[in-house]
Amino acid sequence: MWGYPEYVTVAEKKAKAQKKLAQLKKNKKYQNIEPIVIEGRTISKSWWGKAWCKNLESYSDYENRIGRGRSYVKNGFVIDLKMSRGKIESLVQGSGSNPYKCTIQISQLDSKKWDNIKSLTESKFASLQILIDGKFPKELQEVFSMKGKGIFPSPKEIKFDCSCPDWAEMCKHISATLYAVGAKLDSNPELLFLLRGVNMEELISSTISAHKSSILDKATNVKSTRIIDLGNAPLSKLFDIDFKA
Repeated sequence: MWGYPEYVTVAEKKAKAQKKLAQLKKNKKYQNIEPIVIEGRTISKSWWGKAWCKNLESYSDYENRIGRGRSYVKNGFVIDLKMSRGKIESLVQGSGSNPYKCTIQISQLDSKKWDNIKSLTESKFASLQILIDGKFPKELQEVFSMKGKGIFPSPKEIKFDCSCPDWAEMCKHISATLYAVGAKLDSNPELLFLLRGVNMEELISSTISAHKSSILDKATNVKSTRIIDLGNAPLSKLFDIDFKA
């Protein structure tokens, strides 16, 4: 007999999510489970996370649908999220007893686009100096977030699948997963480069190499020795600095 599905309150869903998470943690198969925990009212606090969400919301394909998952990720329903080269996988607790499995395929960044990003970064070497000083310059923000040309994917570069019975083009479990990525980038922005199949360190090293003589000249000045010191550290550390927008 047809009818409306049983209504489940947010509190009940949260309780189910926490119960299922506790169960999965006891399972050896899910030893590395990574739930998304949102503290405060905003999903993302860093520029990277905010830019990821803003990029998705800026496309007409998504703007009216992606909001369905906002409350899901805020309430802790994304109980596992993994990001790898070209793929995002998640477990999202819904109204049922078992979480739904979401798989999102992200196209690798086109080599021409990546070369263009590197070239633009090299031309903004002064901005890289600001980056080294612990700030995220607007010039580099613009390079990374160029619509259709930056590092963030467009809808045509995203394909998704969810095990839920929802026939909508983008269900709330998929949209929750996409928002969860924004939260994930707060703590590890390097994952975005991994997701798009490009090497973050290559970006920094190519910029430094292009201006090697300038760096060496500045190294003669005692005040500039910090540049050389940072050069001995992992380049990825440059992305662990203050990215708060």
